[in-house]
Amino acid sequence: MSELHKFIFDGLPVRGQLVRLTDAWQEVLRRRAANTQTGAYPPPVAELLGEMTAAAVLMQGNIKFDGALVLQIMGDGPVKVAVAEVQNDLRLRATASIVGAVPPGMTLTQMVNAKGLGRCAITLDPRSRREGQQPYQGVVPLNDERGAPLLDLAGVVEHYMRQSEQLDTTLVLAADEQVAAGLLIQRLPGQGQDNLARSNVQREDEPAALADDDYQRIAILAKSLKREELLGLDADTILRRLFWEEQLLRFPPLQGAQGPRFACSCSRERVASMLRGLGKEEADSILAEQGRIEVGCDFCGNQEHFDAVDVGRLFTPAAQQSPQPKSVQ
Repeated sequence: MSELHKFIFDGLPVRGQLVRLTDAWQEVLRRRAANTQTGAYPPPVAELLGEMTAAAVLMQGNIKFDGALVLQIMGDGPVKVAVAEVQNDLRLRATASIVGAVPPGMTLTQMVNAKGLGRCAITLDPRSRREGQQPYQGVVPLNDERGAPLLDLAGVVEHYMRQSEQLDTTLVLAADEQVAAGLLIQRLPGQGQDNLARSNVQREDEPAALADDDYQRIAILAKSLKREELLGLDADTILRRLFWEEQLLRFPPLQGAQGPRFACSCSRERVASMLRGLGKEEADSILAEQGRIEVGCDFCGNQEHFDAVDVGRLFTPAAQQSPQPKSVQ
């Protein structure tokens, strides 16, 4: 079962989270593989998308926000865009658009930052927007302060948190076909400027910002976590191995109906609304060419099919439609 663990270090200005996505991540991959139009993700894309999904859950778990957190990588390589979306109740979904070959072993730079034009964006999209309200969004390049390419997603998110949010963050991520997991360590915010979490952060020029020995020690311990350990060990074992000398205060894990879980907001009704927006002439043209209209959801892989009768009903006023025959039980 997918789970999110939150904890703080007693007496220290440091907090942490550990996420393990199992059934939720496997469902993302299963649905993509079942889509006859796209097929399964190439392994390097699946790994990137799994790490993005784990990172998005960790960031959403840190904030109090009524809406969706969307982590997006926009690339100039064979992966045009990759998106992980997590709602405030930890419902999640993810997708990637691939425009070229992605052979095994392809790196983040090769997939999305081949010419140095890749970008990472984090968006907070409110569930109920006020009139004129725009989503909050921060965007950073996939390069460090010196212009060198960032080599992995953890480095990208850490760079984003330093540049856009001024929060010291340490992140370890890993994903395979069974598990997408991540460990996040963050120095607790103090007073100062607002950030992604709508909390106050210390400015770098404040004397208190220099007192970070505790955070640095814990960050070094976190970075010692190996990929195979993050993917293969349970949460209790990981935290005990890393921080056995620290006093951890742990919160009840979020799992099941309260934890990370796959969900998609697509529906046949939404597809029907989209087809009505195309107009009858365009819909009839697709029918004449293909015999039916097939629309697949990029996020969950669900495919909806509309034949000539279905399309005819879409553009016939309800009052003029004959009743649908009742199904035989």
